[in-house]
Amino acid sequence: MPAARRLVLSLVRRQGVSIAAVAFAGCMVGPAYAPPKAPVAKAWTAESGGAAHAGARIAPAWWTSFGDPALGRLVALARQENLSLQAAALRVVQARARRAIAVGNLFPQQQEVTGSYTRSRRSANLAGAGSVAGSTEGSGAGAASGAGRSTDSWSTGLDAAWEVDLWGKYRRSIEAADAELLAARASHDDVLVSLLAEVATTYVRVRSLEERLAVAADNVEAQRDSLSIARVRFEAGGTSELDVQQAKALLHDTEARIPDLQIQRRQAVNSLSVLLGRPPATLDDLLGPPGRVPKVPPTVAVGIPADLLRRRPDVRRAEHAAAAQSARIGVATAELYPSFQLTGSIGLSADEAAQLIEGRSFEALGGPAFRWPVLNYGRLVNNVRLQDATFQELATQYRNTVLVAQREVEDALVGYLRGSEQVESLSQSVAAANRAVEISLVQYREGATDYTSILNAQQAKLREDDLLVSTRAAVALSVVGLYRALGGGWER
Repeated sequence: MPAARRLVLSLVRRQGVSIAAVAFAGCMVGPAYAPPKAPVAKAWTAESGGAAHAGARIAPAWWTSFGDPALGRLVALARQENLSLQAAALRVVQARARRAIAVGNLFPQQQEVTGSYTRSRRSANLAGAGSVAGSTEGSGAGAASGAGRSTDSWSTGLDAAWEVDLWGKYRRSIEAADAELLAARASHDDVLVSLLAEVATTYVRVRSLEERLAVAADNVEAQRDSLSIARVRFEAGGTSELDVQQAKALLHDTEARIPDLQIQRRQAVNSLSVLLGRPPATLDDLLGPPGRVPKVPPTVAVGIPADLLRRRPDVRRAEHAAAAQSARIGVATAELYPSFQLTGSIGLSADEAAQLIEGRSFEALGGPAFRWPVLNYGRLVNNVRLQDATFQELATQYRNTVLVAQREVEDALVGYLRGSEQVESLSQSVAAANRAVEISLVQYREGATDYTSILNAQQAKLREDDLLVSTRAAVALSVVGLYRALGGGWER
């Protein structure tokens, strides 16, 4: 037994060392990956400076710039409980497991311990077995032939097969798995960025609708007062019933706005509940009493366009997807070359279980083999072409993703800058509309004008009040969209 073992181990050692040396010294076929060139502007075309600081570092926890504690509570809960974010985290775990599987292919791909027991009986009526038994009747030859006897067979062993990674097929597979793992992490970060922006967007909508409800309620009270004045004058004979009916029409029209705003708010809160990973609820414990649209920060850091290549998770994901596909070209190219394999098996075999541990029961085999699918070259070459075309597609998608990212930043930036100017003008318009209502009421009481002037003034006031709130909300949403376009919020 020692001599047999030394023979097998010597054979495996000689072949394993020589082939391993070739494997680790072997080349890696396929292209060496280089990031695709993407068109990136040198600076933002929207006006920077003042409210928007180009080149400044983007705040990771950007939602704190609104100074709203309720928004901070919602963001913290969403990071912990959102189900889409948890699913994205599980996809990272899957990608990590796939990489471990790819690394395992560098070692013997087939490794198994075997064991078996069989019991067999040879038929006494087999041709040859019976004649032998008949011709030697009385001499015991029939028994010697094994006819009609039962035999046992015991065996156990270890089988292994190792395909040498001579052309880098398995190393390219690991390279692809590494890139896929990075892409999965970038996807998780992208889900997080979108989640935080969606929470902030929905929160701004809720506060905007609450403030618009307050505006509608204030205008309802003012219009009820105007209706009372019109009734008093009508009953005193100072005006016609037309004034009363006009006042009623405006009042009921304004009251009809309130249910629609309440519906929208309820739907927004329901959306917010789902983002927080819970069934639709009132969220009163998190939102608190009705509030106002969060104030936008006076300044926003926007960095430079080149920052998007490392900050935006979707840009990084697109780049890693292209890297993974580049490695797959090498995997497909390696199939064009012959593959070399080292196989071996050692074991014990005996007719009786007690003999299984004896040295004479030891058996072994081993040797190299190669495979070269020369007749499949048409299929293999076209597979290389397929993988290369797929890489070109992903590289093109990466460049497009970079362009879209820059466009989204520009759109949000101009919305923030020009929207702030619009808010200033509307604030003055609201002040003028309120003053016009006061003047028209005084003149109507004194009989210097008819009710039409009050009607027009109150309609303008309602419109301007509501538009100011909506515009302030739009500016806040532009800031949220800007941070989302900049890729803020994923930093750990």
